[in-house]
Amino acid sequence: MTPRRRTLLAGIAGGLVAAAVAPAEALDRRRVLHVRPGDSVQAAVDTVDGDGWTIVVHPGVYREVVNVPAEAAELTLCGATRDPRAVVIVHDNANGTQKPDGSGTYGTAGSATFSSAAPGLTVRDLTLANDWLRADHPEITGTQAVAAYVTGDRSRFEHVRLLAHQDTLFVDTTALEVFDRQYFSRCYIEGDVDFVFGRATAVFADCHFHTLGRDVAFTPKGMVFAPSTARANPHGILAVRSRITSGAEDAAYKLARPWVPSYETTAWPSLVVRDTRIGPGIDPVAPYTNMRDAYPWHSMRFYEYRDTGPGSVITVPENRPQLTPAEARLHTPATYLGDWRPVRPL
Repeated sequence: MTPRRRTLLAGIAGGLVAAAVAPAEALDRRRVLHVRPGDSVQAAVDTVDGDGWTIVVHPGVYREVVNVPAEAAELTLCGATRDPRAVVIVHDNANGTQKPDGSGTYGTAGSATFSSAAPGLTVRDLTLANDWLRADHPEITGTQAVAAYVTGDRSRFEHVRLLAHQDTLFVDTTALEVFDRQYFSRCYIEGDVDFVFGRATAVFADCHFHTLGRDVAFTPKGMVFAPSTARANPHGILAVRSRITSGAEDAAYKLARPWVPSYETTAWPSLVVRDTRIGPGIDPVAPYTNMRDAYPWHSMRFYEYRDTGPGSVITVPENRPQLTPAEARLHTPATYLGDWRPVRPL
């Protein structure tokens, strides 16, 4: 086990803290499955035969790939305690990893340790990680290695740690024309390149984003966000009341770059970061960059509002588009989530 993998499994200073035991006894025992060390989380998922089941995962490290199908609607997957470090679901596939059956590589979405297409999913109080390392596989050029790939409307993650390097969290939708909603509360998310990305309507409230140190000679070392919002969707990624820290040197990272996929060239990426403390790891002079020059970030829907911290200082105004107070009222968790109310309005 490499030092990096020990970090993934043991926890990170400044992440989420332990609390009391979760009240699992209050659950409807007729629709509750328990997973303990030596068991398989996927086997429990495969047992689910309808809506509204709960899978309680007891403390331990579960090295496996977990896929929740659309049929497992309203599923809750939770750690048995309120300490998200106590339960770790981890695997190590990358985009360029060859499948065992010889049918090709996994691709970005297929590399995910955890994936779900289930509407109404709730995940809480555990860690989802992909500990694949570039240094261990210099022969692989497809270095995206996803911890969680999420589609399905009303997907909710509470008090969850999401750990990887490139493309940690893929917030996607079930179809190009669908605007699935996802909500992340009190989550810790770390990575280096585009580690929160995709086209979902995704709200991050009271979350902690952490950029990793990278032993590379170039800058930027990476980007936090890479939205790929559909043009018809008024809401993309929203980060509110959160914080962004870094394990790299000052100004080594960009806040975001737009992702316009080759399969959806009409995408119009949308990102709003508001009421968030941005640390010195983010370049304050030029916090955004292009993924491809054909789709310049200035033409995208990138905005900030009432951010604080050294990484939020406005030195070149045209490089940091700001919402007006009136515009900001259109960019809240309530407006993004519509008739779904997982939290109180901002």
